Amino acid sequence: MVRSALRSAIGAGFMVAAMASASAQVLEIGADNGPTGLDPHLITAFPSFMVVNGNIYEGLTAVDRDLKIVPGLAESWTVAPDGKAYTFKLRQGVKFHDGSAMEAQDVVASINRVLSKDIASPLASRLSAVESANAVDATTVELKLKEPSAALLSSLATIAIVPGSMEANKDALQKAPVGTGPFKFQEWQPNGFILLTKNEAYWDKGMPKLAGLKFNIVPESATRQVGLSNGQYALLPNIDAATALQLKGKPNVKLSETMDLAYTLIGMNVSKPPFDNPKVREAVNYAINRQEIVDAALFGAGVPGGPLSPALKNWALDVSKFACYKPDPAKAQALLKEAGVATPVSVTMKVLPRQDIKDIAQVVQEQLNKAGFKVELVNQEQGQFIQDWRNSNFDLFASINAGQPDPDDYFYRTFRTGGSTNVFKYSDAEIDGLLDQARTQQDQAARKTAYDKVQQKLACSGPVAHLTYGTLFSAMNSKLQAFETMPNRSLLMLRNASY
Repeated sequence: MVRSALRSAIGAGFMVAAMASASAQVLEIGADNGPTGLDPHLITAFPSFMVVNGNIYEGLTAVDRDLKIVPGLAESWTVAPDGKAYTFKLRQGVKFHDGSAMEAQDVVASINRVLSKDIASPLASRLSAVESANAVDATTVELKLKEPSAALLSSLATIAIVPGSMEANKDALQKAPVGTGPFKFQEWQPNGFILLTKNEAYWDKGMPKLAGLKFNIVPESATRQVGLSNGQYALLPNIDAATALQLKGKPNVKLSETMDLAYTLIGMNVSKPPFDNPKVREAVNYAINRQEIVDAALFGAGVPGGPLSPALKNWALDVSKFACYKPDPAKAQALLKEAGVATPVSVTMKVLPRQDIKDIAQVVQEQLNKAGFKVELVNQEQGQFIQDWRNSNFDLFASINAGQPDPDDYFYRTFRTGGSTNVFKYSDAEIDGLLDQARTQQDQAARKTAYDKVQQKLACSGPVAHLTYGTLFSAMNSKLQAFETMPNRSLLMLRNASY
């Protein structure tokens, strides 16, 4: 009797395990563009970020859905009284996807890799306060800083930890990523799909619940929508308002939404005429009607935006604080006359290949052309757009960029002289001083005072005309559980999701 009961119990256990295994599925995702690379220290485009961030790779810290900094690969940390040293205690038992142990030396190598001039990471400015990284022992890392860095813990959430053997390798991780995350890379068919499979050795026991993620590259919005409606795809992440409106109310489809940290923008190259003249940059801002952009290109699902997203309630100034945000084409023409430039000002605007950005570019083109400019739109494929952006090969560009929880993460690398994504070639001594001051102070009120001044100056005469912050949507099959859209566009929550 006992043996019979034991056999029955074991059999039932096997059946439960088999049923659980059968229920875990590879989640089919419909993506509008494929990645341009998968190296977490080199990528800049959303399609790459969407695949690697939080899925394949993790940082010492992480950002939760409320934009709070929480432990990542570091389970805890301490800060020296003077703010110039951080000691991180790493989680034990963490392994890279190749089976090797993740230890302190890998963290040190990852920090050094991002700071390497040879690697030329666009993330380097986020670690510019770091003087040295040292492995105290296998599970302890010490970062020594040149000066205090209030944004360091936020910045570290964006610095993926890679195997130490990759420190000087520029190429391997672009096509064959190796991280510690809940999903590991299996296959990439360019213009077809990227397949990630469950990391069976993931340190967070019981996660992930899905068997894998398959990012299907489907450029046509209509095809993605049909695929979601008929069950071919279970998730369309981070979609625009137009797509969301078309899917709203469809059977078996649900929407998740949040205020986007990412901002749409017109970037200006200040290293050559006419945008080397701040009056011309100011004229661009007066020419733009941001509410018209929200209504026409975002279908009303968004707000006019300044240098920081309204989602950052503790930091962002209201756009009413910026005089140039009141549309005034006549004022724009007067500024061009003061600048001494011949009108119409003929320039080209390179456009990121996303439908919402193309729509925005067309609205801005019309607005600028009514205010003394003559703008030619140049639609590019994604790889060429990114290459021209990195090489500062543009007059104007229309794009969308990711926002971050701490203003320093965006402002310092973008607007500081020599910043790692300062493709505009912008340099302003007052801005440099304010940014240096704000990142070294721990007092929130003092930092806000500095960033208020930064926003005031950048809004009208900086190298970026900030346009809008949209409502960010994700559309999914109603059976997908425990997934929500995050303001920073991360798909981190897929580790908890089930389908």
